[in-house]
Amino acid sequence: MSRLTTVTETGARRPEWIGTGRVLRWLRILRDDLCTVRLDPLPPSVWLRWLPHGVLWVASIGITIGGVAQLQHNGHLSAGLASLLGFAPGGAVLLAMWRPVPAWWLSTGAMLVSAVALRGRLGTTPVVLFTWPWTTAGMIAQLLVLLLLALRVRARVAAEALAVTVLLTWLLDGVWGAPPHQSTSTVTVVLATIVVALGTALRGRREARAELGRQASLTEEERARRTLLEERSRIARELHDVVAHHMSVISIQAQVAPHLVENPPDELRENLEGIRHNALEALTELRRVLGVLRSEGPDEDAPDDGPGTGPHSPQPTLDRLDRLVENTRAAGLTVTTRINGERRPMQSGVELSAYRIVQEALSNVLRHAPGATAHVEIEYIPYGLLLSVANSRPTRPAPPSPGAGHGLLGMRERATMLGGSLTAGPLADGGYRIFAEIPATAPGLMSGRTANPTTGTTRAPDPKDDRA
Repeated sequence: MSRLTTVTETGARRPEWIGTGRVLRWLRILRDDLCTVRLDPLPPSVWLRWLPHGVLWVASIGITIGGVAQLQHNGHLSAGLASLLGFAPGGAVLLAMWRPVPAWWLSTGAMLVSAVALRGRLGTTPVVLFTWPWTTAGMIAQLLVLLLLALRVRARVAAEALAVTVLLTWLLDGVWGAPPHQSTSTVTVVLATIVVALGTALRGRREARAELGRQASLTEEERARRTLLEERSRIARELHDVVAHHMSVISIQAQVAPHLVENPPDELRENLEGIRHNALEALTELRRVLGVLRSEGPDEDAPDDGPGTGPHSPQPTLDRLDRLVENTRAAGLTVTTRINGERRPMQSGVELSAYRIVQEALSNVLRHAPGATAHVEIEYIPYGLLLSVANSRPTRPAPPSPGAGHGLLGMRERATMLGGSLTAGPLADGGYRIFAEIPATAPGLMSGRTANPTTGTTRAPDPKDDRA
């Protein structure tokens, strides 16, 4: 350590020792670490929690009995002192399960007291060489305490406890010395280093697994959120075509309407021109939105339903159901269909969503139920549609399908968007069923009334039409 001279404000020269402040700071850190009571929780598993406790109880009893016998018979200590110094290491092992730092102090202090008490009695029995400065029981207790300490506290604290243990062992056996004895210094230092390294590695592995679990949970939440947004974007892309078609029809009708009336008044021309202008503006904005939504390209992983289903093709309706079923059969799935009720045209959004739900349900059967048969049932009821896609029990295990498992999310989004509902669940025979109920009109548009397909008028739903 070199000497440094500084000049004070009065001009006097004051000597300082370089590094003194750093040593004091290290000593304060060492004191704080080895007096800490902040611990990691015990492992949550019942097996991991109680089996080691039982092993440590048995080890504590063996350490206590062996330590008392060794100190009293071989060390020639009094029964009272031998019992006190023999119970301390065993008690330290038990205490280490809840308070490892105080347990380390107790074990280390018991070693110091027993080493001092035994030093004067070493060599009194020439035939027997006593283990010193660590007794056999004390060494085993210290190793167990250091292991529990490394499992429960930070690696720095465990390293500091190991350093203090090594330093005290060296001071007693290497500096202070003793009459002829069987030295336990080397074996204690080597085993203590191994134990601390093992405990630190196990604690780091446990922390890494816990962090990996947290990251996996966050990743799963983000994946579900991203899938939901992607599915909503896909629905928006498809519904854009439906809305754009209607806006185009409105624009054309507003342009043609003045030519259907002889000498139409200027007010009518202005109103129709305003309607056409607004429709064209809305159509332009829709096309801009479509450009954003389609910038990443459509994500179609369901069975192809034939030509004319590209990203810029008209959106499908239930009229294409036969083509979808045929293509699904060509993929190797046996499909039967049944349509109940009178077929009638519905809103484009309802037709599109119903078609996509059936398409995704059949795609899920292909992915997750190889060898099964599927049955598609569509029922037209006065106030909407009932869809049912059920499959039998698969005949062989399903191959891994990365990225699958979110089809139900998209189907439920489509049904909810239209004010309907969708349920899915296993059947008693081992199959699976998806059931959706879709109103004929979006909620709030017609105040709960349904459209008459022939007259175009509306009526309130008849309670007798409700299914049980």
